[in-house]
Amino acid sequence: MSVAFTREEDVEAAAAFVPDRPVSPHPNNVTSEGLAALDEALARARAAHQAAQADGGVQGDRSAMALATRDLRYYASRRASAQLIESPTQSDVVAFGGTVTFDRDDGRRQTFRIVGEDEADAARGSVSHVSPIARALLGKSVGDEVFVAGGEVRVVAVGR
Repeated sequence: MSVAFTREEDVEAAAAFVPDRPVSPHPNNVTSEGLAALDEALARARAAHQAAQADGGVQGDRSAMALATRDLRYYASRRASAQLIESPTQSDVVAFGGTVTFDRDDGRRQTFRIVGEDEADAARGSVSHVSPIARALLGKSVGDEVFVAGGEVRVVAVGR
């Protein structure tokens, strides 16, 4: 079929289709910082949605409206399901919201804070509570050793 015979509405409909962001099946545990970040993201999504509506909504840029609607749905869902987990009161065991320093069997020493999925960023020193390393280390104490990803790690420090 020639491009001359395609309908403009079909092109617009394709541009307006934006798949939903995947939502984890795990509990949406968050730190107080993670909850604040979700609140900010939800506020930005609401503002983007309102801006898209003001710019003409469906009659205007359909892809901008679709993106704004998708993000609003995602952040509203994540905020509604967020379960605030208070910072650990003791620092002798690895816990959600706390930090853990461990030595790997290859000689590397790493420190991570265990946080919620939406706030995890390994490059900035935080990992999700459902990551393999966090799952292996939760509940452990200084001196404990665990196997993860085919290697051994030894807890050398635990903090809040």
